[in-house]
Amino acid sequence: MRKTPLVVLVAGLVAGLAGIGVMPREPRLTAQVTGDADLAAATRDAVDDPGGYRGLAVALIDGGQIRTAGLGDRDRRGNPVEPDTAFEVGSVPKVLTGMLLAQRVGTGAVRPDDTLGATWPTVTGAAREVTLAELASHRSGLPRVGLDSVTDWLRLFWANVAAGNPYAGQDVDRVRAAADGHAPGDGRGEVNYSNLGMALLGQALAADAGADYPELLDRELLTPLGMTSTVQATSADALPAERAEGAGASGRSPDAWIGAGYAPAGIGYWSTAADLARLVAATADGTAPGADARDPRFDDTERARIGYGWFTTRYGDREITWHNGATSGFHSYVGFDRATGRGVVVLGNTDRGVEPIGLRLLGVPREQAGSASPGLPTWVGIGIALLFTFIGGLSLLGTALRAGADRLTVLSGAVWALVYPALGHQLGDWSAIPGWLWPLGLATSGAGLAAAVRRWRELPVNGAARPWLRVVSVVGSLTLAAALTVALLS
Repeated sequence: MRKTPLVVLVAGLVAGLAGIGVMPREPRLTAQVTGDADLAAATRDAVDDPGGYRGLAVALIDGGQIRTAGLGDRDRRGNPVEPDTAFEVGSVPKVLTGMLLAQRVGTGAVRPDDTLGATWPTVTGAAREVTLAELASHRSGLPRVGLDSVTDWLRLFWANVAAGNPYAGQDVDRVRAAADGHAPGDGRGEVNYSNLGMALLGQALAADAGADYPELLDRELLTPLGMTSTVQATSADALPAERAEGAGASGRSPDAWIGAGYAPAGIGYWSTAADLARLVAATADGTAPGADARDPRFDDTERARIGYGWFTTRYGDREITWHNGATSGFHSYVGFDRATGRGVVVLGNTDRGVEPIGLRLLGVPREQAGSASPGLPTWVGIGIALLFTFIGGLSLLGTALRAGADRLTVLSGAVWALVYPALGHQLGDWSAIPGWLWPLGLATSGAGLAAAVRRWRELPVNGAARPWLRVVSVVGSLTLAAALTVALLS
């Protein structure tokens, strides 16, 4: 038995050394530059820390001129970001849906106080009473997304674990059904961000116009503005060629978000810095269809108001009109200062926020622009990384060395000693803590596995007072571990 500690230590050391080769490495903005060199330099100066970014596409509108630049890599292969590289833009198209409302109001097709039910008669639930203006300004009292069942919640959880598409299967019929299943809450009349509300607005406008949403958007806004590179992907096969590849804090590439029902909320839309610059420039100077959607109409916070989709926030003596977007692997920001006509577009292909970069390029002082936010709250990302990286190995060590252990519990612990570090690798925020901690966790798992193998022969198969309960518990544990492994590898 005196050799056991040495065997355990050696196994841990080998596992830790092996883990160095596959330890998580956060994306990092490289030195590659395309397009306008001065704009690229100004953008790089606006970035506090290149860690957490992989590539950025930027456009600056100033004095009626549009300048564009690309920084860093668009994918893991090191291909450069070009000014016309397509990025997933998340919620930025919500401003297009707001502008569709303003444009349709301007032609007399609808009125702001028309109800959802009057505009889209197939909506029959309590949500039919909310107005188009309430939907456009996030004041409908409807929830952020339409989760109607335990299955919906499990689907959302699974998408987060597997870096999958949380909007899979959310077609127009599902969105309409969500409207029938949700009533406006107590927050109606207050600004509470709702993807469901904006999706309902766009689908209602499309139904009223006798078209589908992408068709209406193309006809009324994208084509007049010359935005030929702003497209909706309806399947993985329809994603733009030579697009940017998204990444999380560990470098993992998530699936694209696709869901036709939520298209008016931005789901499935890809665009370029140059294309969105056309939108920003025309909205800022008032020439875009539905440009008055930018006008603040309702209070949000003490220094922020909202129009139809567009937010306006005060920074000292400046007012910036803006919107941002985020998916599991991309961040985006569009904004402009109406007083100066200066506008900006910033697109990034990681889960690190780009809003401070855009604000600084608009001239907002650094201390007011704030700092970039990670995909998860920092303490959550750190907690997941540390807990999952070490808990499996430590738990197995404790199980394998304690009196009363049996083979079934050791087997379950051994499987989780591998699954937990894999979860920590993929889900933890490795831009907030050093990646070399992960091999240490793997070393702990290796030591635990060595201790388990060493004791295996002397352990009973099932030492529980109720053997059937132990079998059920272990089978359930192994089934969950297998499912999570499939999710991580998919």
